[in-house]
Amino acid sequence: MKALTYHGRHDIRYGDVSDPAVTSPTDAVVQVTAAGICGSDLHIYRGNPFSPELGYTPGHECVGVVVDTGGQVTRFRPGDRVLVPASVGCDQCRSCAAGFTARCERATSSTDLCYGVSPQLPGSQAQALAVPYADVNLVHLPEGISDEAAVVLTDNAPTAWYGCRRARIQPGETVLVIGLGPVGLMAAQSAFAMGAARVLGADLVAERRAFAATLGVEPVEGEHARTAIRDMTDGRGPDAVVEAVGSDATIELALKAVRQAGRVSVIGVSQSKAFPFHMGLAQIKELEFAIGLCSVHYELPALIALTRAGRIKPEVVVSHRFALSEGPAAYELFAGRSDGVRKILLDPTR
Repeated sequence: MKALTYHGRHDIRYGDVSDPAVTSPTDAVVQVTAAGICGSDLHIYRGNPFSPELGYTPGHECVGVVVDTGGQVTRFRPGDRVLVPASVGCDQCRSCAAGFTARCERATSSTDLCYGVSPQLPGSQAQALAVPYADVNLVHLPEGISDEAAVVLTDNAPTAWYGCRRARIQPGETVLVIGLGPVGLMAAQSAFAMGAARVLGADLVAERRAFAATLGVEPVEGEHARTAIRDMTDGRGPDAVVEAVGSDATIELALKAVRQAGRVSVIGVSQSKAFPFHMGLAQIKELEFAIGLCSVHYELPALIALTRAGRIKPEVVVSHRFALSEGPAAYELFAGRSDGVRKILLDPTR
């Protein structure tokens, strides 16, 4: 089959790879109808991979149709339209049984928990994907949810909802979202759905700030974000901050911008091993600080219901669509943040 493969910094290739197969009675194979490029895929693309191997297929966001199942798969049959959550769980431990797949007790490393970060679990930017423990790791897609919305629901929307939930957003509060990519835009929608009265949005890219404004976000303008945020909140600071970038600078901004006794929730992927966390600042301000990885399975039921009810609209963050064969160009566009890019879908059927 055809797939994208990773061969080093800025080197994504389109070509032939081995077809996925059912190798365990609990496996399934899904024909991919749409796959996404995630912001965390850019870490790999920019030369900061999560494992040292090369030649594997990246990607952990896709929807598709089941084409084969193992003999012990009971909840899915060929022909079922499914969403594949980005986080991968097992079918034995207590954490996965409760939906907390990011805490899988049987995982030996982070590469066990996500597709497309090593050869161990080949990714979704391909014509088909092998899914382990299919009864746990597939979700039936209700009618009325488009492929565009469903791809966002595989990772970006659950991560955003998780981040807002961990920020304990309350009705009537003012929330700051740092980073207005797909996760940040979904965090803004999530904050409004949780009752936020105001959502401020900070991003270096003017086009992203402008699009966020169409969703009701108040853009943080000017060269000095912290000063602008203070002015927009009458010197008090936001009640909660959701950080969706993962850089040292944006996490520091979150800690400094939030109000006294406020809450900071970091969901941007950080690979920093020496973040200079200002303990004195956090203690003086009496801050709550949350950071973690989303268990997509746990967040999905609420998000599917909200999507079907029209309370959130995941599909609006999608800006570009490419054939899978155009994947290298799609990565280049996404990394360059040009042409108003927000979220890219890859279509393996074209």
